[in-house]
Amino acid sequence: MMARRRMDAALLVLFLGHLVTALEVPLDLLEGLPQPPTITHQSPKDFIIDPRENIIIHCDAKGKPHPSFSWTRNGTHFDTENDPNVNMRSHSGTLVVDISREKAEHYEGVYQCTARNKHGTAVSNNVVVRQSRSPLWSKERVKPIVVQEGVSLMLPCRPPAGLPPPIIFWMDNNFQRLPQGKRVSQSLNGDLYFSNVRKEDSRNDYICYARFPHTQTIQQKQPITVRVLNLDAINDTVAAFYNDTDLFSEAPVDERRPIFLIPSGSSSSKMVLRGHILEMECIAEGLPTPEILWSKVSGDLPAMRTSFLHYNKTLRIVNVSESDAGDYRCKARNQLGTVHHTIHVAVKAAPYWISGAPRNLVLAPGENGVLTCRASGTPKPSISWAMNGIPIENSPKDLSRKVEDDTIIFTDVQTGSSAVYQCNVSNDYGYLLSNAFVNVLSEPPRVLTEANKVYQVITNSKALIDCSSFGSPIPKITWFKDSRSSTLDGDPYFVHDNGTLEINVAQAQNSGKYTCAARNSLGIYENHVYLEVKEPTRIVKQPEYKVVQRGRSVVFECKVKHDPSLIPTMTWLKDDGELPDDERLIVDSDSLTITDVTENDAGVYTCIMNTTLDNDSASAELTVVEGTPTPAVVYERPDPPTDLELTDQKKRSVQLTWTPGDEHNSPTQKFLIQYEDSLHHRGQWHNLTEVPGTKTTVHLKLSPHAHYTFRVLALNAEGFSRPSFPSRVYKTDPAAPDENPTGVRGFGTEHNNLVISWTPLTGFQSNGPGLHYKVMWRQKAVDLDWTSVTVANNSQFVVSGTPTFVPYELKVQAVNDHGAGPEPAIAHGYSGEDLPIAAPENVQAVVLNSTLAEIHWDHVPVNLIRGHLKGYKVYYWKKHSLHKHNPDHMEKDILTFSGNHSHGMLPGLHPFSIYSFNVRVYNGKGEGPVSPTQQFKTPEGVPGPPTSLVVTNPNLDSLTLEWSPPREHNGHITGYTLRYQPVNNSNELGPVEELALTANETSVTLPHLKYSTYYKFYLNAKTVTGAGPAISQEAVTIVDEAVASRQVDIATQGWFIGLMCAIALLILILLIICFIQRNKGGKYPVKEKEDAHTDPEFQPMKDDDCTFGEYSDNEDHKPLKGSRTPSNGTVKRDDSDDSLVDYGDGGDGQFNEDGSFIGQYSGKSASRDTAEGHESSEAPSPINAMNSLNSFV
Repeated sequence: MMARRRMDAALLVLFLGHLVTALEVPLDLLEGLPQPPTITHQSPKDFIIDPRENIIIHCDAKGKPHPSFSWTRNGTHFDTENDPNVNMRSHSGTLVVDISREKAEHYEGVYQCTARNKHGTAVSNNVVVRQSRSPLWSKERVKPIVVQEGVSLMLPCRPPAGLPPPIIFWMDNNFQRLPQGKRVSQSLNGDLYFSNVRKEDSRNDYICYARFPHTQTIQQKQPITVRVLNLDAINDTVAAFYNDTDLFSEAPVDERRPIFLIPSGSSSSKMVLRGHILEMECIAEGLPTPEILWSKVSGDLPAMRTSFLHYNKTLRIVNVSESDAGDYRCKARNQLGTVHHTIHVAVKAAPYWISGAPRNLVLAPGENGVLTCRASGTPKPSISWAMNGIPIENSPKDLSRKVEDDTIIFTDVQTGSSAVYQCNVSNDYGYLLSNAFVNVLSEPPRVLTEANKVYQVITNSKALIDCSSFGSPIPKITWFKDSRSSTLDGDPYFVHDNGTLEINVAQAQNSGKYTCAARNSLGIYENHVYLEVKEPTRIVKQPEYKVVQRGRSVVFECKVKHDPSLIPTMTWLKDDGELPDDERLIVDSDSLTITDVTENDAGVYTCIMNTTLDNDSASAELTVVEGTPTPAVVYERPDPPTDLELTDQKKRSVQLTWTPGDEHNSPTQKFLIQYEDSLHHRGQWHNLTEVPGTKTTVHLKLSPHAHYTFRVLALNAEGFSRPSFPSRVYKTDPAAPDENPTGVRGFGTEHNNLVISWTPLTGFQSNGPGLHYKVMWRQKAVDLDWTSVTVANNSQFVVSGTPTFVPYELKVQAVNDHGAGPEPAIAHGYSGEDLPIAAPENVQAVVLNSTLAEIHWDHVPVNLIRGHLKGYKVYYWKKHSLHKHNPDHMEKDILTFSGNHSHGMLPGLHPFSIYSFNVRVYNGKGEGPVSPTQQFKTPEGVPGPPTSLVVTNPNLDSLTLEWSPPREHNGHITGYTLRYQPVNNSNELGPVEELALTANETSVTLPHLKYSTYYKFYLNAKTVTGAGPAISQEAVTIVDEAVASRQVDIATQGWFIGLMCAIALLILILLIICFIQRNKGGKYPVKEKEDAHTDPEFQPMKDDDCTFGEYSDNEDHKPLKGSRTPSNGTVKRDDSDDSLVDYGDGGDGQFNEDGSFIGQYSGKSASRDTAEGHESSEAPSPINAMNSLNSFV
C-alpha cells in the first residue's frame, strides 16, 4: 500500500512539474505584489568571531509587506531589546553586539533568526557563534639534541590548540624559512622530519611558528638546538654533554632500507567527507633518502583533482566524491629496498541537494503544484517539513496539501493558503535547511522584457529574442512578426519554455518587428521588439608574408568588408601582443607601414577588425634580412659591472659602489640600479634609480622592513649589459607606515548602505608586519565624532543602516605592529541612492514653429531626488494628426537632458498634429515618478511633395499631367503651382511658364506646346504656411511626321559625294608637287665635299613629318615648301650645326681645293634662313595631308 502511494505521488509530481517554471520570474521587479518572507543574507553556520571587534550576526530578508525579525539563542527566545549591548539594525534582522562593556565569550551560543509577515514565516540556519582563540605556547625548557650523522630525526612542534587551528611553519632566527626537500620535510601536524641527518643540519635556531589566521597573530616555540656528529666526535664530546643532553645512536650508521616514520604499521584507515579535501601522508627514513610513490589499489587517481605536496610525501585530492573511496598505497624505496603502506579511505557525506533546494512556488487559485526537497548523504539523511517555522504535523490541517516523504503536493489551492515551508535534511555529519514559499495570487500577465528593444545579430548566427513574463496563472507566450498574419512556430522559429524566440540561423529576411503576446485567463499583454540582421565582417585582402632588408620600409595591407551600419575598429598585434610604441610604425585605416626596418621588427603581425557584433583577423610574417656588409669595427653591449660593495649603512639608506665592465668600443651612457626584496617579492627585480655612465657609486634611499639585494646594469648605444652578480642582503628594520591608502571613496550599493573602498598598500609599502586599516566615517554636518572599525586583508568596508543618499566624511589610516601611519586626509562620499520620489511640476510647452516645441518645468528639490541628479527625460508621442488623411502614431520618443536643466527643445515634430508629453527626473538609481501628461498642438507647415506626377495623352502641341496629393499634408492644401520649361539638345533650359491650380484639381492639360520638344515639369503643393518641395517629371511632345519627311540626309546626296572626291584628288596632286620640289636641283662641289666628310647635319627624310635634312639652295634661303617649322616661326638649330668656330680660329673662313667657301653653310647662313623663314607660311606635311584625306573618306 505504501509503495502504491509513493508511485501515485511520483506520477502527480511529473504531471505538475511544469508549474515550477513560474519560479524563474524575478518577483522583485513587480511592485505591489504580496510576497511571503525570503531570507536573502545570513551568517555562516559556523561563525568564528574576532574578540577585538563587535559581533555582527547577519539576517536580512525581503517580502511584501517587509518582514519583522526575532531571534532565538540556544533554543530560547533572545530578548534583544532588554540587552543594552545588542542592537538590531533598522529594516533588518542583523544583530550588532557591542563588546566594549562585555567579553565576547559571553555571547557564544547557537542563534537562529525568524522573519515573518502576514503571508508566512521564514527561518535562518542555526548560527553557532564561537570566539576565535590563539592561546600562548606553554613554557618549556628544550634540551639540545645531539644526533649521530645518518640517523633519522623528528623535531616536535605541538602547537597550542586554537580556533581555528593555526598554520604551522619552521623558520630560523632571521625569519627565513628553513630549507626543506625530499630529505627534510614538515608533516601535516607540523612536526619536522629528517629521513637522515647530515653535518649541515647542525644549528641552534630550529623554531616552530604558529600563525592564527583569524586574529592575524604569530607565536613561536622555543628554539631547538641540533648538533650532528660523527662517531669520533661523539666519543670526544660525550662527557661534556652527558648531564644535559639527549644522545641518540651510539653505533655507526650504515646505509639502510626505508622504514616509515608515519604512518606506523602496514596499513591504516582514514575517513573524509564528500566535497572536502583528502590529505594522506607517508614519511619514511632511510639512507640514501627514500623517494615516495603513490597509487590507488582499486583504480586510478583522479588526475584533475590530485596533487602531490611536501616533495611527494603528501597526496591531496580536492572536492572528494564517493568514487574516491578505496585503498591507497604509498611506497618508499631507495637502492636497498622498498616498503609499502596501505591506507583505507572511507567517504561519508553530509546532506547535499540532488536537484537543488526547493524553489518558491507561485500558483493561481484552483491550480496544482509541488514542492520537492530532494537530497542525499552518507548515511542516508532524514527529511522533516515545517510550515512557517512550526513542524508540519503540528500545523493547521489543509486539505489541499499532502506530504509524501520529500515532496509536498498541492491540489486546488485557494486564496489565503500562502505560507513559507521549511525543509530540514540531516544526518550525523550535518544538515540542510531551506525555505520555499507558496504564494497564491491572481495576476494578469505582464511582460518584463524592455519594450522596443533592438536585437542585433550577424547573418547565419543564432538569434535569441527574450520575452520574460509573469502572471498567475502562468501566461502562454505567442510570437508574431510584422503583419501578424500567423504565429511564429516551426522552422526556422523555436519558442523556448521561458518565452524566448530562437532563430537558429538568422538571415536578412528575418529582420523586422516582432510582437510577444503573454496571455492567461485574466488578460493579455503585448510587447514589441526589433531584430536587425547584419552582414558579417570579413577581411577581403589579407596581409602577405614579407621579406625586407634592414633599413627599408614595408607595408601590410588589411582591407575589410563590413555591414555599413556597424562601425569597425582595426587593431594590429605583433607576436600576439601590442604593437611597440614606436613612431616608425604607422597605422592607417587599412594598412600598417613600418619605416626604417630593424631586426627587432621581425615577427608575426596580425590585423583584427572588430565591430560590436563580430570580428575577423588575419596574420602575416615579416622576415628582416641584412642588406649591407658587417662593419669592420665591432660594437657590442658592455660587460656587466663587478665587485658590488655596500658601505655607509644607515636605517633608511646605504651607499653602493661597483667596478664597470668592458665597454666594447661604445661608451657607457648610464648605469641602472635594481633591487630585489626577498621578504615581500622574492625573485622579482625592480628598477630603483639611474646614474650617469661616469659614476660608479650611488647613495640609495631605502624603505623599512625589507631585505634588499642590489644589482647593476650598464647601458651603451648597443643596449644593456647582463646584470651584475647580486650584492649581499641588506635588511632594514620595521617601522610605522609612511603613507596611507589612496583612492578612498564612498558610495552605496543599496539605498541604506555606504561602501568605503580604498587602494591597499603593498607589502613593500607596509613598512612592517601586521598591516591593517583603521576605517573612519561620520555623517557630514551631522556627526561630530568619528565611527571607526579595524579592517585587515580587505580593501573595502560596508556600513549598513545608513540614511538614503546623505554625504559622509571618510578617512582610512594604515596601521601595523609598529604604529599608525600619518593622519589621513578626509575624503567625501555619499550613501546609497534610491529612486526619486517627486515628479517635475509646472510642466508646460511653448510651440515655436510647426516642427519645434520647447518644454519647461520646475526643478525637483534636491532632497526629493535622493541621489546624484543625472538629468531629466521628456517622453513625448504624437497622439494624432489634425488632418483626416494622416494615420495616428502612438510610438513614444524620449529626449534626455543631462544635468540640472529646466527646459529643453523637442525637434523633428510633425506639423498640424496633437502631441502628448510628460517629464521625469532621474538619478543614478533610475527614473522618478511621471509628471501629469499634457498636450500641445503644432501649427500647419509646408506640405510634402505630391505623391506622384504622371504625363498622359501627349500630342503635337499639348499633353496632360495627372498627380496625387501629398502623403504628408501638414495642414490644409490651398492649391498647387505648376512650372514647366523646354530643354534643347544642349540641355539648356528655356523660359519658365508658371500655372496656379486649385486644391481640388488632380490633372491639367497644357495646350500650345511646341512639337517634338523636350519639357521639364515641376509641381508642388501649398498650405497657408507656404509651398512644399516639388516633384518633377519630363516628357516630349509628338514629332510632326510631315516635317520629318522633308528632312534629307545631306551625306546621301550625289552632289555632296562628288564634291568630297574632287577635294581629295586636289590634295593628292598638291602632295605630289611638294615631293618633286623637295628633290629637284644638282649637286655643287661643296655639296660633294660635305658628302665625302659625312656631315652630321645631313639627315634622310623623316618619316614622321615628311621633312628633309639637306641644306637649301644658295640662291634661295627659304625653307622648302614641304618642311615643318616650330609653331613660333623659328628654325631651331640642331646641336651638331656647323659654325665658323667649328672650322677654324676666330672668324676666318676656310676654302676647299675647288675654291668654294665653307662659311656660307655655317651658322650665320642658318640664321638668315631662320630670319627669312618667319615670312613664309608652313605648308602641310604629306602625312598630315593624307590624314586629312582619310578623314573625308
